[in-house]
Amino acid sequence: MILSSEYGSYYAKYVANVAGDDIAAALMNGLVSVPAFFEEIPTEKQEYRYAEGKWTPKEVLLHLIDCERVFMYRAMQIARSTNVHLEGFDQDEFVTNSNANARDMDSLLKEFIAVRTATIHFIQGCNDTMLLKQGRASDSPLSVRAAAFITRGHELHHLKIIKERYF
Repeated sequence: MILSSEYGSYYAKYVANVAGDDIAAALMNGLVSVPAFFEEIPTEKQEYRYAEGKWTPKEVLLHLIDCERVFMYRAMQIARSTNVHLEGFDQDEFVTNSNANARDMDSLLKEFIAVRTATIHFIQGCNDTMLLKQGRASDSPLSVRAAAFITRGHELHHLKIIKERYF
């Protein structure tokens, strides 16, 4: 069972979205369910904003990809180094500069699959000691396994928002 001491309190809402303790299985489930979800979004809704300043589904998908890369970079640093203290990042700046809406959904989904596949291989390659190893990121504690739980829970959070507010 993942402990609340492995991540900052801000991330509790994401970790709570992930059922069970097998994070590799949860990530593999997302490898199938996330592309299937985004493939069902009609072309005319892929660049829809439910309110001014809100992200489009394409921007949300690329945001998920970017966040997964950031969290897995953090996890790799923590797993392979000592005394890790990593800075945060500005998710809004990332989205603004992402060019997501100029891309087609197929290219975004291929990128998601590539990143998720790498994430699964990384997590499966970590032993229990590595998964429990902790560092600091964005001024909060972070274990390697918490980074993976946050990644999966974060995407589930955004899928729920899309279901509720975009359709």
